Amino acid sequence: MYEAELIVKKSQFISYACHCPSWPDAQKFLVNIKTIHPKARHVCYGFVGGGGGTSTATERSSDGGEPTGTAGPVILGAIKGESLSDTVVAVVRYFGGIKLGAGGLIRAYGGAARDVLRLSPTLILIPKTLIKLQVPASNIGNVYEVVNRFAGITEGESYDDQGQLEISISCKLEDSKSIRQALRDSTRGNVLFIEEAESSDS
Repeated sequence: MYEAELIVKKSQFISYACHCPSWPDAQKFLVNIKTIHPKARHVCYGFVGGGGGTSTATERSSDGGEPTGTAGPVILGAIKGESLSDTVVAVVRYFGGIKLGAGGLIRAYGGAARDVLRLSPTLILIPKTLIKLQVPASNIGNVYEVVNRFAGITEGESYDDQGQLEISISCKLEDSKSIRQALRDSTRGNVLFIEEAESSDS
């Protein structure tokens, strides 16, 4: 969790950023922020999830009691403006006695969100996929040659009663089609693909 502070006309804006791969993770983070600031009248947030090659994105935001559209969507826009995903930003406001108006709130919440995001280190999410396949044991050398060529990782090796090797290959999503074709070529089509699932890594 990363933190920044902004003072605007005596109002204190404390912003927090955290890597959260899912909305439930973000909700836990937000509960923690509210626990840290039990007397805060406004805890506003934005969340963008679904990075790392997944097909759907999740977005959530809340104005936390501020006028509609002056906080949550602004924080959300700051996250998207930095081209980030799997990120939640919460901004806690302590009122300083001077009303900021809608425009002032938008500038303050946007500035607070950008400040903490730019202080936080960024992870590059590399879309990964897991390819599960079955080949005759005699083709094991061909499989490892292809895996090494594409800098993949093998896991879960097992043999059935017929001597068939079942193995999973973790690789970059963008290399998936090339690896499949290379395995078909190197085994002369003697390969059975069982399943494939997307994930992400940094």
